[in-house]
Amino acid sequence: MTKKDDDNPLEEIQKQLHDLLNNKNVQVAFAPFMESMKAKGEDAKKVKVEKEVTPPPDDFSRDERLDSIRSFDRRPKEIRDYLDRFVIKQEQAKRVLSVAVCDHYNHIRRCLEDEKLAKGEYVKPNVLLLGPTGVGKTFLMRNVAKLIGVPFVKADATKFSETGYVGYDVDDIVRDLVKAADGDVELAEFGIVYVDEIDKIASESSRNGKDVSGRGVQINLLKLMEETEVNLHAPQDMMGQMKAFMDMQKGAKPKKDTVSTRNILFIVSGAFDQLGENVRKRLDLNRIGFGSAEENSSSSESANRFLPKAETRDFIDYGFEPEFIGRLPVRVACEELTKEDLSEILNSSEGNVLEQYKNDFAGYDISLKIGEGAIDKIAEKAAKEKTGARGLVTILEKTFRDFKFELPSTAIRDFSITAETVEDPRIQLEKLLEETRDQLDDSLLEDVDRFSDQFKKECGFILKFRKAAKVAIVKESISENRSVRAICERKFSDFVHGLGILNQRTGKKEFVIDKKVVDDPDKELSNWVVKSFGKQQDSE
Repeated sequence: MTKKDDDNPLEEIQKQLHDLLNNKNVQVAFAPFMESMKAKGEDAKKVKVEKEVTPPPDDFSRDERLDSIRSFDRRPKEIRDYLDRFVIKQEQAKRVLSVAVCDHYNHIRRCLEDEKLAKGEYVKPNVLLLGPTGVGKTFLMRNVAKLIGVPFVKADATKFSETGYVGYDVDDIVRDLVKAADGDVELAEFGIVYVDEIDKIASESSRNGKDVSGRGVQINLLKLMEETEVNLHAPQDMMGQMKAFMDMQKGAKPKKDTVSTRNILFIVSGAFDQLGENVRKRLDLNRIGFGSAEENSSSSESANRFLPKAETRDFIDYGFEPEFIGRLPVRVACEELTKEDLSEILNSSEGNVLEQYKNDFAGYDISLKIGEGAIDKIAEKAAKEKTGARGLVTILEKTFRDFKFELPSTAIRDFSITAETVEDPRIQLEKLLEETRDQLDDSLLEDVDRFSDQFKKECGFILKFRKAAKVAIVKESISENRSVRAICERKFSDFVHGLGILNQRTGKKEFVIDKKVVDDPDKELSNWVVKSFGKQQDSE
């Protein structure tokens, strides 16, 4: 390899930039370019949605978060009890995670107290979570990070390739952790990285002879899970490189340009759909012949129940590099959620999705009440979805979608959901609307006043609707199954211009809308304008 090949291309770019930007004329000409680069960078942030970044709690200041790490004194049971408030079941996963987290942050605290410990060898308790979708794996880790007060970032392993994804590589996970820490590198170095769908990067070569760069991604992630330094700016991040250089030109104090992953805890998870079946075969529970009743009944059960029995060799056979799986010493399988578990989530889990739907209706001043029978029916249907807690969202959405569309335009301020509503929401909604038909008409009449208020706010003219005019608009709204606002906007679309002419000629700002105007608004508006010309001629 020649010396030229061995040179760092970034150093050469920085040298050229240094020579270029020392020219004052170039600096002036370069300013607009920097502004446009900044704007493009902001747009890029909006486009990049593959990864989900969760910042630390807003009520924790930086110093408070660092102090909580330096003086970490949580006990595993305390963390388990905190997680019980948010995640139903998964007792074993909570216990394992609680111990791993306490071990990790206790080690960090002791290293901060004694620098000699920091120089010693340390095997991080990185965790591998196994289990089907929707059982709470992500929710567990998000709430652990929230409790401790450290930045948390979630990434999807399927977005990675050996050469990076969408112009980024695996190191970008750590850079996103810095963003989650509001740019605080020191705080980010104590954060938690969560990589989901890790089973999807298992090397296919071990199973069907085709490699999809899974091995390369594993090796790159392996470097992160070990102690390494990650540059704050990616090689292709020219905007970041330029900004750092411009700060240096202005005499700003040099900032740390790398992030150490030594104290970053890595959690990876995946459904591992086929792994349970592989373990079952290894245990020979599917053998042909006359086995015990227990063995024969086991063969018909979900293969997920065998995930806790997975050993290192099972993961290697599945397609993981021995070095990679070796950096995940803590492994625990999550359990599938039953109908009873899903009911408990709706009844007692803090921040469950049912609360979100109640809040959605509350935004329209509508109170939602849900009976125990409805909760049982929702849980029953969600269990059949086979997607864990996510099945609850599916069923709740089917149940409430028409209610969320119709009720905000009515005078209904509270309603109840029963098992019958969950079974056939459309019929129950029609019954509710029929029972409250008088309230519906009153609400639509109020919508006419709301349109009048908005028209005054936007155009400055007062429309005083007579009762007969309001009734005519409401009847048309019901007949066409369209909102009162849509009917009014269509009928009075030309009134802004027409009333402006009238105002210039007469100074009038208040206009009465009777049924004749509603029946033919264009004709009546024309009559008003013609009459205004006649009045002006008479005055002359």
